[in-house]
Amino acid sequence: MKTNLAVFFGCSSVEHEVSIISAVQAMEAMDREKYNVVPLYVGKDGDMFTGEGLLKMSNYKELPALLKNCQRVHVVRENGRAVMREVSPGRFKKKPPVTLDVAFPIVHGTNCEDGTLQGYFEMLGIPYVGCDVLSSALGMDKAAFKHVLAAHGLPVLPCVSFTARRWTEDKAPILEKIQAAIGYPCIVKPVNLGSSVGISKADSPDRLEEAVSLASSFAGDILVERAVENLREINCAALGDRDECQASVCEEPVMSDEILSYQDKYMSGGSKDDKLANGSKGMSSLKRRLPAEIPEEKAAEIQELAKDAFMAIGGAGVARIDFLMDVSDGNRVYVNEINTIPGSLAFYLWEAAGIPYRDLIDRLVELAFKRARRRANLMFTIETNLLSQAGDLGGSKGKA
Repeated sequence: MKTNLAVFFGCSSVEHEVSIISAVQAMEAMDREKYNVVPLYVGKDGDMFTGEGLLKMSNYKELPALLKNCQRVHVVRENGRAVMREVSPGRFKKKPPVTLDVAFPIVHGTNCEDGTLQGYFEMLGIPYVGCDVLSSALGMDKAAFKHVLAAHGLPVLPCVSFTARRWTEDKAPILEKIQAAIGYPCIVKPVNLGSSVGISKADSPDRLEEAVSLASSFAGDILVERAVENLREINCAALGDRDECQASVCEEPVMSDEILSYQDKYMSGGSKDDKLANGSKGMSSLKRRLPAEIPEEKAAEIQELAKDAFMAIGGAGVARIDFLMDVSDGNRVYVNEINTIPGSLAFYLWEAAGIPYRDLIDRLVELAFKRARRRANLMFTIETNLLSQAGDLGGSKGKA
């Protein structure tokens, strides 16, 4: 019997289109002998749609027309199962609800990858692929991620974080702290975005103000860290869960500037519209050296750090960990960020490690069911007689 595999993608995020590309790419790779693939596109307004047209990349060039030919649906919990129902079906075309066996979120950015969608799955009681609520939130928050890694003794660059409001109200003490702890040049980032959105480099107080202004337009919390000037970026993925995980081969993205940009990652070789219409390969189309041209011992060091970082946040599924290698300091390596749902699910790193995309997807689904079985063995109720003894509280908040 096939598994009803619901692929959630889209959502309210600046990385909405990247999510579409990653999801369609993954759905094309899924084994139809094992899975009934149920595409669930989530619009930026939160409305959900399903339909066969969502499986083809070229249809997304005219998104409003595509959605007119899809069914608007919602997912609810009924009799202990997550089911998908049509919203306001016609009298003569009402379809029976579809039971969803497992959710596969392929989403990027805030309002989805950050634990929001994972919390929704927890409420529905449906097994789901990837990191749980806490590890998703930690992975998205760059400052919290650095603090957790530092507590585990893993190498991270010094940083200063603050809110955009604090900066607007009184930036002087923040500037002093940045100059004392980090200096120039520095990198300014929104705390909770991915795909290099809103990131820039500053080499003076004036440029810092410009960079903070840019980052503040995308997020309410800002991170400033020391810039590694003679830099090589190395990426490595991890696959598994809290029990055990393995590392992929390492890659080195080819940057067109000092910072790997959104354009480098997703739009090299064509416009954004061309990519959406013709079927972008997402992160897999990024120019890269794969495997990275680094000594074997350095690759082994990065692979161990990737597993350590993944374990430090309690990761599950597949994640890509990005590293900064300081060439001026004997190729010293720092953990930069973790992508708990990486673009293209980092399948290209696993194919280079001998794991085909279809097998990677199977492994991710297996891990989702494993966590669900473990959770089913936990106790969520205790015997209590509290409510049977309760009288009329009369507006009281109860006894302390």
